[in-house]
Amino acid sequence: MTSEEISTPTLRVSGKDEALEQRLDDELTAFNAEATGAGAPQPMTVGVTDTAGELVGGLTAWIWGSCCAVSMLWVRADQRHAGWGSRLMKAAEDEAVRRGCGEMIVSSFTFQAPDFYRGLGFRETGRTEGIPGGHQDVHLHKVIGSSAAGAA
Repeated sequence: MTSEEISTPTLRVSGKDEALEQRLDDELTAFNAEATGAGAPQPMTVGVTDTAGELVGGLTAWIWGSCCAVSMLWVRADQRHAGWGSRLMKAAEDEAVRRGCGEMIVSSFTFQAPDFYRGLGFRETGRTEGIPGGHQDVHLHKVIGSSAAGAA
C-alpha cells in the first residue's frame, strides 16, 4: 500500500447530524445486543389527549431485556396535578410487565420531579452533578411485576 492509498481520518464537529446519530445508534445497538444477548431495545409510548384531540401528556420509553427505561414524561401545564403523570406511569409499568420486564429506570433533574417518582415506589440509585443552575440529575429504579411482590 502506498502512502497515497492510506486515508487520513477527518475529525469534524458540527450541529445536529441525523445520519451520524442513526449510524451510532445502529452500531451501539448491535454491539450491546451481542454483548448482552438481550436483543435490541424496543420503543414504547403512552399518550393521552383531551376531547379536542390536543395532547394532555405523554411518555416515551424503551424496553431492553427485562428493563423498561422511561426517557421522557410530560403533562401539559393546565393538567398537572390532575393525576395524569401517575396514570401515564402506571400504563407504562403495566405494559412493561406485560412485555416481561422486572424493573424500570428513570432520571429526573432536581428541579423536575424526583419526589414524584419516589412516590410511585422508585428508589434513588445515584446522582450526577453539573446540571446548569447547580442542579443534579437523579437516577431512580423500581422493581415491578411479580418481582415487586417478592421484593415487598
